[in-house]
Amino acid sequence: MIHAFEEFLKTVDLAAYRGLYSPIKIVEMDLPKNIQAVQLLYTVYWDERTFLSFDDFYERYLSEKSTEIEEFRTKSTMCEDCFYRGLKARIYRTWAGLITQIHAGYVAETVFGPGTVSMSAELDHQGADIRVEYKKHFLNYQVKKTSFAGVVGRKPQAQKSKLSGESIDINYEVPSILSNPKTKKGEFRKPYLRFMEDTRTRHLSNGFVIFTEETFLPEKRKIDAERES
Repeated sequence: MIHAFEEFLKTVDLAAYRGLYSPIKIVEMDLPKNIQAVQLLYTVYWDERTFLSFDDFYERYLSEKSTEIEEFRTKSTMCEDCFYRGLKARIYRTWAGLITQIHAGYVAETVFGPGTVSMSAELDHQGADIRVEYKKHFLNYQVKKTSFAGVVGRKPQAQKSKLSGESIDINYEVPSILSNPKTKKGEFRKPYLRFMEDTRTRHLSNGFVIFTEETFLPEKRKIDAERES
């Protein structure tokens, strides 16, 4: 499954989508829960394991939530053209971020084994983008884009949610210079070097940054070592 999802990610034309949607920031207000796309994203890409293109996903989103969306648009008093142009750009940004997390869930599943990983909007709300149950240990991973890559060590879960287990932040960096990694002097830029030295991430030819098994292997090794001792 991980290989199929990665092949799907390679087909996404990130540059074209960014050109279309990055400048559009019309619908920036909080959206009511009943028209948010997060639950449907988990349903499609994690539960159903159906890898729809963004445009196909957006059509399904509109189809399933058309009444609620139109009710919200009417209350917001926005013109129809402005609202739907802004909404599609807003949903794209959510889509692009979440399918990266879902790919990480598939990577975790290859490391810990089938049936060990849970992902859902409910867990997301509780502070676990990826929840792992492995040998009676619960690991609650939260994915965070940052200016410097690294995994922040285990922290008390109580400050984030009522979920049992340990909370682990996966901090990662996406350099804006992946397509232009060198300075005019021919030297590699520092953000690019940091990214290349981080074995937990790699990038696809279209610019998608994805996680490797090294993101999850340290915790697996710790748990395995505890069981053997």
